Amino acid sequence: MESLKGKKVLLIGASGGIGMRLAKLLTGSGAIVFITGRNREKLAVAGEQAGIPSNRQFQMDLTHEAAVYDTIGVIQQDGPIDILINAAGIGIIKSMDTLTTEDFINTLQVNLIGSFWVTKAVLAAMKEAKKGLIIHIPGVLGKVPMAGAAAYSASKYGLVGMMQSIREELKRTEIRITNLFLGGVDSPFWDTIDLRVQRDKMVVAEEAAKAIWFLCQQPASGVVSEMVLQPFNHQAI
Repeated sequence: MESLKGKKVLLIGASGGIGMRLAKLLTGSGAIVFITGRNREKLAVAGEQAGIPSNRQFQMDLTHEAAVYDTIGVIQQDGPIDILINAAGIGIIKSMDTLTTEDFINTLQVNLIGSFWVTKAVLAAMKEAKKGLIIHIPGVLGKVPMAGAAAYSASKYGLVGMMQSIREELKRTEIRITNLFLGGVDSPFWDTIDLRVQRDKMVVAEEAAKAIWFLCQQPASGVVSEMVLQPFNHQAI
């Protein structure tokens, strides 16, 4: 396993339930962690809990292209990012009868187009350094669709296809790409979703964070292209 000590890590979506826990694990392993989030107050809490100074905390909205490139440009001023982790995303679960065009576009904007921007923003410096690791979290719905998840699955299937294509472009480099297919995780993600779910039977957020932390330490001689983590009582894959 590779050591995280001294590695420059960018964690997008650090103010979420998984992101907050992951930030603590990364800093505890000696990584130099930069975090982003939409909500400044929640981001500050995540930074304080993980011991990340304010100059490494960036409020960033994945729906604004200039903000993404400007923020990541500042972070890369003193060198490339070693590991990019995109833990941000939104979930809109509605049937086609109630799903609006705005819902669909917003979901694609954050989960797919935002992911495109952050990936593109780090790739040039990674290519120059001839190494790097990019971790995205398509979720199980990026492999197996669910009723009411037309927008969400479209965004996640798109993310998987995009990253597989980019992987083909990077075959002659030492830049690695990992997709983590997470099943149901008991996190604030479900707070705004009108769907009956058994949160007590979901994957614990701390364990999901540990899975990502583990993926950050992949051996230099190999790559975990995909990893699936889901509740054992509800395996979809």
